[in-house]
Amino acid sequence: MGRVLAASPARLRQVVPNAPLVVSHLSDTRTAMMEAFRSELSSRPLVSSWNDLLEYLMADMALLLNERVRVLHLNTRNLLIRDEVMSEGTIDQAAFYVREIVRRALELGSASIVVAHNHPSGSPEPSRADIDLTRRLKHGCDAVGVRLFDHVIVAAEGHASFRARGLL
Repeated sequence: MGRVLAASPARLRQVVPNAPLVVSHLSDTRTAMMEAFRSELSSRPLVSSWNDLLEYLMADMALLLNERVRVLHLNTRNLLIRDEVMSEGTIDQAAFYVREIVRRALELGSASIVVAHNHPSGSPEPSRADIDLTRRLKHGCDAVGVRLFDHVIVAAEGHASFRARGLL
């Protein structure tokens, strides 16, 4: 069922071309579910609702067929300011520009950020490129006084937190 809810409306129309109401209903259900998650996350500090954040990221990105990079911007009380998809990629990579993430954090007045992306392969294990990019992002954030709170990778097999692994 997770893959069905994660599928785009275009993909659903390919699978069930003669059932536009089913496609519409599934798309609306997914939208409502993700909005409920976002609303819940916005109401309390992210650090006190870390498991909710992981559930939200897993529901939104773990089963996608292409990589997606998102940034969650937090204020000084660790409340969610904004959740933005920064890029959509291919089956094994997505653009991840340190400069753009730092620029956007400054525009929004973010005190800290959480970066998240998915691995369509199913494994949440960080690649060498993931680790190198995260180090560059941390350096860029540190230079302008924005805290990189975490980088989370989600996949069908689970998630990986760079902070929990000592990579930040």
